[in-house]
Amino acid sequence: MECSSIKVSKYLSKLYVNYMLHPHKTPVVWITGASSGIGAALVKQYALKGFNLVVSSRSKTALQHIIDDLQYDLNRVLILDFDLNERHSYSDFLNVILHRFGRLDILFLNGGISQRSNALETTEEVERRLMQINYFAQVAMAKAVLPLMQKQGKGQIVVISSIAGKFGFYLRSTYAAAKHALFGYFESLRLETERYGIKIHIVYPGKIKTQVSVHAIGADGNPHRKMDPSHQNAMSAEACAVYIIKQMKLGKTDFFVGGKEGWILVIKRFFPSWFKSIIRKQSPY
Repeated sequence: MECSSIKVSKYLSKLYVNYMLHPHKTPVVWITGASSGIGAALVKQYALKGFNLVVSSRSKTALQHIIDDLQYDLNRVLILDFDLNERHSYSDFLNVILHRFGRLDILFLNGGISQRSNALETTEEVERRLMQINYFAQVAMAKAVLPLMQKQGKGQIVVISSIAGKFGFYLRSTYAAAKHALFGYFESLRLETERYGIKIHIVYPGKIKTQVSVHAIGADGNPHRKMDPSHQNAMSAEACAVYIIKQMKLGKTDFFVGGKEGWILVIKRFFPSWFKSIIRKQSPY
């Protein structure tokens, strides 16, 4: 154990020295929705890997708590707090990143918001908010970083979609629509950008133990404020983050992460009639 600790210490020291001498050679990852759940877990994993971190969410305070808990070198962290429901010039944010770190290697489009409301009861305002956060903001951020990644000749964009991006479900109409739209857009974008050395990964999380159902919005736009029972004993955000990074390293471009609910995707593909029978009996919570 002592030898392992010494090796880890030497490795981290080497990373730090390399960063101080060659700061622009240290990989940079930008993670949105980084203040909780999968986003916060990804921040932890990339901190362990010695990356420079760009973390984003609506709450600067929450982001600061995440970084403080990690006790990470603040010179290697950039906090960008903004609301995905508002329109921004993401190119301006990218310029701040470049001024600080000189590069961007990975963008995680993880920020988003879920839904718990019947379609007929959901106001147009809420539907537009769901589409803005879960689709239009994601597209705008990707388009902002693509010119840089093309110039670099490499880069990764990781789209955190949902199992709801594979099929519609109760109380998820607009949320599912946004996630389906992400698939169509980023699969098309992948074909257009792969010749530049850019990799696009689309991840479909199933039930993960996060606050996603708590923060989900209802028909009037107010938070659900309840954790769905199906999420209580689900895969942890930490295990989810580790799995995502592993699949990226293996070169997987589209993959599911979660528990046994993943079997529904196999059933839908090969036994569509059986799928329809099963999905109707599932609880929306």
